[in-house]
Amino acid sequence: MRSRPAPDRKTILITGASSGLGEGMARAYAARGKSLALCARRLDRLQALADELEPTAATVAVAPLDVTDTDAVAAVFADLDAQLGGLDRVIVNAGLGKGAPLGTGKPHANLATATTNFIGALAQAEAALALFRERGAGHLVLVSSMSAVHGLPKAQAAYSASKAGVSALGQGLAVEFARSPITISVVLPGYIATDINAGVTTTMMTDYDTGVAAMVEAIDSERERVVVPTWPWAVVDKALRFLPEPVVRRLI
Repeated sequence: MRSRPAPDRKTILITGASSGLGEGMARAYAARGKSLALCARRLDRLQALADELEPTAATVAVAPLDVTDTDAVAAVFADLDAQLGGLDRVIVNAGLGKGAPLGTGKPHANLATATTNFIGALAQAEAALALFRERGAGHLVLVSSMSAVHGLPKAQAAYSASKAGVSALGQGLAVEFARSPITISVVLPGYIATDINAGVTTTMMTDYDTGVAAMVEAIDSERERVVVPTWPWAVVDKALRFLPEPVVRRLI
């Protein structure tokens, strides 16, 4: 838990910004007059979003980026850092949600998910922390998932494992930078109504606007680990971590 007030971050990079939570967070931060660096694979959607946000954001810079191209990540981050005069916060948000039960003949789906969600996040953390170490300050945000709290079965197995890796990475980095001006946050969203959850039917689905607002509030708090929205996911989080395993297996 932070022992000092969170700084006012003025220059923010968001990956996976062309849709979903990334797009929503970009709109929220633009409305606050922040300078934004937006990355995603689809440059046309990024540019359309930038055109929409320019009247309210201080600055909007965009760059196409596939986070599985690990060599490109560092170069794109460095270029956007230069364009904005230094990044205060990097939100590692780009992710992939496809998958299949292991051993059913669709390894490409699981490998793509693991590569995007974990290797891509690792490459982004490397690039962001290289900039922050040089500057001696910054806020790295790793967007994990409530599916990281306990391994999930079937088509969600690879996704769950990849997000658990993101959470573990953030946990280790938070220890490393605990007494430095560099801050690490891991945010674990539950079900929020975005394209990645389009096929999910559950009473625990949070509407898009509420989910985005919860994400922004969690990120701005700069706490080390935050589940969002708090209700019902704080309760689910405790249940998955502390209930006996036979009980948890019935819940999932």
